[in-house]
Amino acid sequence: MKKTPMYPFAAIVGQEKMKLALILNIITPGLSGVLIRGEKGTAKSTAVRALADILPEIEVYKDDPFQLSPSDEGETGRAIRAMLNPRAGEQAEPPRTVKRKIRVVELPVGATEDRVVGTMDMEHALKKGEKRIEPGILAAAHRGILYVDEVNLLDDHVVDVLLDSAAMGVNTIEREGVSFSHPARFTLVGTMNPEEGELRPQLLDRFGLCVNIEGIRSANDRVAIMERRAAFENDPEAFVEQWSNESRALGEKILAAQELYPGVTVDRALLYEIAQYCLDVGVDGHRGDIIILKTARTLAAYDGRSQVESADIQAAAELALPHRVRRQPLMDIADNVQALRGKGR
Repeated sequence: MKKTPMYPFAAIVGQEKMKLALILNIITPGLSGVLIRGEKGTAKSTAVRALADILPEIEVYKDDPFQLSPSDEGETGRAIRAMLNPRAGEQAEPPRTVKRKIRVVELPVGATEDRVVGTMDMEHALKKGEKRIEPGILAAAHRGILYVDEVNLLDDHVVDVLLDSAAMGVNTIEREGVSFSHPARFTLVGTMNPEEGELRPQLLDRFGLCVNIEGIRSANDRVAIMERRAAFENDPEAFVEQWSNESRALGEKILAAQELYPGVTVDRALLYEIAQYCLDVGVDGHRGDIIILKTARTLAAYDGRSQVESADIQAAAELALPHRVRRQPLMDIADNVQALRGKGR
């Protein structure tokens, strides 16, 4: 079956802050995901799938439900392969590897904890002395993107599990005193319509970045959206080819930033600037400071620099602090953190 072309990420009009937040999380998964708050029909899911489509293919073992990397899973990988095929023996050849696109795994609104985490067949373990695992959504999302639409409508405990895995990079299945862990490193993207209810502050704080989006107000941009969408639907292959250079350049820029990020440095004076920023706008705890630091380093790497600048910190604060600013009941999440900082001084 011929694959339907994906609408190009580079062709999406506007929503620059949302697109930047997604790219930063791809470069540095340790940012712990992004929460996109806003109305429907604003290209949220299109942007997520389109971004995944331009990223390089990854190598996986054929038919491996845990999406393990043949190159870096070490002891964990060997233990999981032994669990999947306990009779193969230590000298067995590793399974065949294949290359594929990064996956976007969607979490259904009604997903239970077992469906998310996975389950363990205790009867098989007791009878055969072997662990048999039914992998969950977190296993499928490893090394990919986990997309959670209407995250505010999920059970709070399920959201907790998602955020724990996003932060730790590991998922643990436990039952009757028996536990099993596997890698679960993914980019978490949650979306929500604030009119349908908010997340608890404790859960909001666990998302690394947060952006508020709305429909584009410029008539010219709205016309551009219609024209581009019509051109894509009329001839998808030709439209994708038209944007291929921009898509290729963006993919290469993301890869270069991933390689540069570990070497990006920050002057100590800028750490004080981050701390003061959080104090000025009234942020509880220290997660905001740490996420601003990571985001600023990622922004510098994305811009091709090995040194963080003050402008990086200001841009990072606008992504990392809106949902962390202390608010009165019924107050909306801030759109402009810099303006709030000015008021607090």
